[in-house]
Amino acid sequence: MNESEKPSLLLVDDDPTFCRVLSRAMNNRGFEVSIAHSVEEALPLARANPPEFAVADLKMDGASGLELVRVLHELDPNTRIVMLTGYASIATAVEAIKLGATQYLTKPANADEILAAFDHIPDSARSLSPLPTKIGKLAWDHIQRVLRENGNNISATARALNMHRRTLQRKLGKPPTRAD
Repeated sequence: MNESEKPSLLLVDDDPTFCRVLSRAMNNRGFEVSIAHSVEEALPLARANPPEFAVADLKMDGASGLELVRVLHELDPNTRIVMLTGYASIATAVEAIKLGATQYLTKPANADEILAAFDHIPDSARSLSPLPTKIGKLAWDHIQRVLRENGNNISATARALNMHRRTLQRKLGKPPTRAD
């Protein structure tokens, strides 16, 4: 398959390592990948050549990935857009789907999960996922990520989460169950 026959994929994430790894994986799966590290960098690429597929991070320096989803959907409503985030919330998932995203995935997501998300056909209710992630698990994952970002410092993590330190310690002592 030559380059002109490959489906186009716009990858927008502010993590250069993630972009490099995912770009290589998606290229190996038959995509022609363009990379941008911000919404502002991605918009001219998208306007010049609206992609068939897009992967966009939610939170980056500058504009939100939600803005990119909106513009991509306006440029071509058939663009299959997967929103990635380390800051999962029901509100942003719903907003991303309303703006035109095909699917919403929490990080870390690999190339196979992203490919599966591209193939997800939303029903008339535009479901978020056949097996939605439980709220307790999303909260636990978010706390763990912020804890790692703060070098496992409980006090700094509690401040970053705007939470009392003892409350955070209690939450960390009780991981989510399968029922959460």
